[in-house]
Amino acid sequence: MTDDAFTDHADKTAIDSSSLLASVVLITQEMLDLAHKDQWDLVTSKERDRRALLADCFADPVPAGQSQLFSEALAAMLHMNEEMISLLEAAKENVAIKRTDQSHKKRSLGHYLDIEKSH
Repeated sequence: MTDDAFTDHADKTAIDSSSLLASVVLITQEMLDLAHKDQWDLVTSKERDRRALLADCFADPVPAGQSQLFSEALAAMLHMNEEMISLLEAAKENVAIKRTDQSHKKRSLGHYLDIEKSH
């Protein structure tokens, strides 16, 4: 491979990797937006896409001169992941509270019905 061909290949690899990384960050933002809307089934679907893109993105070493870009993009993605985890924890708590409330209502209704039957 000539020096020019090697440089062209390296430039193309850097562009491809940067594009993949940008797609990963954008999907992560979409996931966070969906999490804010409690659309967890869509978050899960997007996560599958994101994992595939991440695998492609890191199939080759980080291109020379792009380590700063990759570091900043990964830091942003990790921050968004942390926010999604917080939203997920809150959603799980809400489901548990609703389940407890429904259980209380069911018991109260059952108790009420038992009282009505005895009169």
